[in-house]
Formats: sequence, C-alpha cells, structure tokens
Amino acid sequence: MSTELAVAAEKSLGRATAPESQDPRRFLVPVGRALFASIFVLASFGHFSKQTIDFAASQGVPLASLAVPLSGVLSLAGGLSILLGYRARIGAALLVLFLVPVTLSLHPFWGISDPAAAQLQQIMFMKNVSMLGGALMIAWFGAGPVSLDARREGRAS
Repeated sequence: MSTELAVAAEKSLGRATAPESQDPRRFLVPVGRALFASIFVLASFGHFSKQTIDFAASQGVPLASLAVPLSGVLSLAGGLSILLGYRARIGAALLVLFLVPVTLSLHPFWGISDPAAAQLQQIMFMKNVSMLGGALMIAWFGAGPVSLDARREGRAS
C-alpha cells in the first residue's frame, strides 16, 4: 500500500498521522531487512569451506566445488544488498537464484525413508520456502523508505 494511501486510510478512520519522516514505524522495514538478511550474510561464509562443498557433493550437487562457492557469493551479495537497502530488488533476485536450487537439491524430504530425518528436511525445506516468499516480497516492494535506494531516488524519510 502506498504511503499516501495509508495516510488517507488512517485519516478516514479518524487517526492522527505524523509526517512520514517523524513516524517511528518507518524503522520497522530496515529492522525487518536486517533480520531477513542476517541468515544469508552469516551463512554465506560457510559456502567456501571444504566441509560444505563435500556435503553438497555427497548430496549429488553437480560441480559442487564451483556451485557451492557461487551460492555463497549470491547469498552474501544478496544479503548485503537487502541489509543496506541498496539495489534491494536485485539483491532479492540474487537470493531467489540462490534459494530455488538449494531448497530443491539439498532438502528433498519427500525421498527420505527415516521419519525423523524426513521431518528435519521438511522443516528446512519450508524455512527456505518462507525465505523465498520474503525475497519475492522485497523484489516487488523494494527496500522501503529508510534505505540507500530511497535516498538515491530522493524519497528517503
């Protein structure tokens, strides 16, 4: 919902609204971006370890010695982009490119016979699906009013 539409809705409900630059709720988006991005930034460094590459290879990831470090680059670049709110739509697209193959290739819960292991992989699969949803929302809505993107476009609050 656009800011103007939100202000109009608040006024129609008889609620006073502060100018956007004074509304403390504007900080909810950068806090959300930081929380969302943290898993990608922190986990990205593990993608360069021999242990992670070997695990991916054991799961059938083709060219794991190239694919896993590349996924680390995608994760780090996308995570930092969203964290800073700089070209966040592109960062979100990088995370989508990261999440889709990782989710499908490393968490195939449907093919695991051990119930406990299948449940764990289903949880990991659904975690990734939820993060995919967050990335798609950022790809559509952008970084929000408190971001480098907003400052660059001259609409920062």
